[in-house]
Amino acid sequence: MALELCVKDIGDWTLSNKLKLNQDKTELLPTTKLFINGQFVESETHRWIDIHNPATNEVISRCPETTTVEMESAVAAAKAAFPAWADTSIVSRQQVMFNLQHLVKKYMNEIADLITADTGKTTLDALGSVQRGLQVVEHACSITSLQMGETVSQITKDMDTYSYRVPLGVCAGITPFNFPAMVPLWMFPMALVCGNTMVLKPSERNPGAVMFIMKLAQEAGIPDGCINVFHGTIDPVRFICEHPDIHAISFVGSDKAGKYIYETGSKNGKRVQSNMGAKNHGVIMPDASKENTINQLIGAAFGAAGQRCMALTTAIFVGESQEWIPDLVAKAKELQVNEGHQPGADLGPVISPAAKERICNLVQSGEDQGAKIELDGRDIKVKGFEKGNFIGPTIVSNVKPEMDCYKEEIFGPVLITMNVDTLDEAIDLVNKNPYGNGTAIFTNSGSVARKYQHKVDVGQIGVNVPIPVPLPMFSFTGSRGSFLGDAHFYGKQGINFYLDVKTITSLWRDEDAEALKAPTAFPTMK
Repeated sequence: MALELCVKDIGDWTLSNKLKLNQDKTELLPTTKLFINGQFVESETHRWIDIHNPATNEVISRCPETTTVEMESAVAAAKAAFPAWADTSIVSRQQVMFNLQHLVKKYMNEIADLITADTGKTTLDALGSVQRGLQVVEHACSITSLQMGETVSQITKDMDTYSYRVPLGVCAGITPFNFPAMVPLWMFPMALVCGNTMVLKPSERNPGAVMFIMKLAQEAGIPDGCINVFHGTIDPVRFICEHPDIHAISFVGSDKAGKYIYETGSKNGKRVQSNMGAKNHGVIMPDASKENTINQLIGAAFGAAGQRCMALTTAIFVGESQEWIPDLVAKAKELQVNEGHQPGADLGPVISPAAKERICNLVQSGEDQGAKIELDGRDIKVKGFEKGNFIGPTIVSNVKPEMDCYKEEIFGPVLITMNVDTLDEAIDLVNKNPYGNGTAIFTNSGSVARKYQHKVDVGQIGVNVPIPVPLPMFSFTGSRGSFLGDAHFYGKQGINFYLDVKTITSLWRDEDAEALKAPTAFPTMK
């Protein structure tokens, strides 16, 4: 079947033709397939997870809790495919990535539509996230230079030392609900272009985008078995952490899961890179450009309904800049909350009713503990989508470090504000927070910016840039409580994560070469 036809009928290969009855036995629901050894297959499980549209809370499909036998089959396929793929030339693997880059770019709109339906993201936000994933695929196309080793000739007489880089084997990726295309595209292109094979466990809440991308991977020429997908919740995570044939794990998600994966995977001898929670601060100096700074804060706090680990959730106003809070509130009121496909929507729903309840409770705890709710979006209703998980932009001021709304990652469209008198106080406040994912400073002073970037203990820093996620030629370098592991995602560190180094020291004596010369003199007897 041509790919163009599959795009029109996504269910033909991402969803099963064998339908499952929902709980009240009145409606038939399609079920998400597995992708094992190049085949989209129906799971034999008896346990299914409902997938909801966050804008309506209607169940739109079901995802399997993959059986152990099926997971074993996926790993076995990846293990069997590894030797041939590892021996494939770097140039050939590069060509496959060029093909994947072309296809992801061609079908960005289709991928974004799936993301909006499953997560509630606005169309523009969904497209932006796919673009970010695409940039990592493009970076993977540079593998011919990224995978180079090192050489020293004549390190001592007649001796050379050189190194080259080799793939690990079967790797695994565990990805979150909030970026169902971008984060998988952080992982499997980098792993595969380095010569590894992979099993991928996407979020059970929205696997549609990953399954679509698997068809693109097939079309790009990735051999059967090199990338496999299974689904589920706790059991697949435990399986990945303990399986002896899996050599490395990439994870993005919550603190609790991330710590378990790091500890359990490491204990079982695996490399692990674990991106976890965050509490990202924006420091606003009085000399900053007011209008631009307010716009940047609004976008960084409320974009994606605040459901991103790099959301700028905490604004620290220094000195007189705290007088800008009323203008910040007024600007936030202009944002349009709606279903993600609707024209003009600035933010959509959060992922689930449970997420909405948790966010609302944290906002209420702020007020109960002495903060002031400047803008309250908890009771918002969206016409035509009254059952959706919507929260409007919410701003809580006068927050103190001991408050729950500061100590916990809210992961919703909530901006909390704090006031300090000096830059040093702001730096101290940021450094005392356990997280170190990202931070930003807004100022027109180069000396202030330089002091901040050198003194603050955070992995990714923006100067007048609210979400300082680097392009893929650099690495995503969250630190402290936001990351566990030794090598970060993509960039040079991502390449290092997916490769081992072999170092060879060779000795070939000059005098031995002399003995190999063909004799031309008249032979004599000795």
